Amino acid sequence: MTTVNAEPDNLLASHLTAGERLLWSGRPRQGVLLRPSDAFFIPFSLLWGGFVIFWEYSVLSMGKAPLFFALWGIPFVVIGLYFIAGRFLVDARQRVNAVYGVTNQRILIVSGLFTRKVKSLNLRTLSDISLDERRNGMGTVSFGPTNPFGWWGGGMAWPGMPTGSPAFELIPNARSVYEIVRKAQAGAS
Repeated sequence: MTTVNAEPDNLLASHLTAGERLLWSGRPRQGVLLRPSDAFFIPFSLLWGGFVIFWEYSVLSMGKAPLFFALWGIPFVVIGLYFIAGRFLVDARQRVNAVYGVTNQRILIVSGLFTRKVKSLNLRTLSDISLDERRNGMGTVSFGPTNPFGWWGGGMAWPGMPTGSPAFELIPNARSVYEIVRKAQAGAS
């Protein structure tokens, strides 16, 4: 059995029921990072942002453009800035707030950007568990069916929006956590 991290352990303790034991707890990798989907999103965000900033600058520098055109471009500039830089900060902040746990009865995922959300998955009814592991042991353990188009939104963190199947995302020693989940699932049946 793996050592339970002190901080995640304390955060998960209030969510445990009587007789429930925490087998593993952890957090996703911290900091700003690039994902495979950024190969598409970075060029797209630069094109989008560049175009809308040029549009807004052109409208404002004309001086004679109607106020409607100046105001019309502002939301698109904000979205462009989010695409370029804000999504990396939101993604990093969401991972700072995330805590994962495996108990003898269920999977716990505590997350949220502005409010705390708790996702609880019963091990007895959990059908699909998948492991996506890199060579360095870092990886993701997903619970439930995977979306074949999941890569599309994988690099775009939208505040408060789910990104697909519940998962222990970007955890160290992902294979050992996957095995802990499988053993706990066998014991819960």
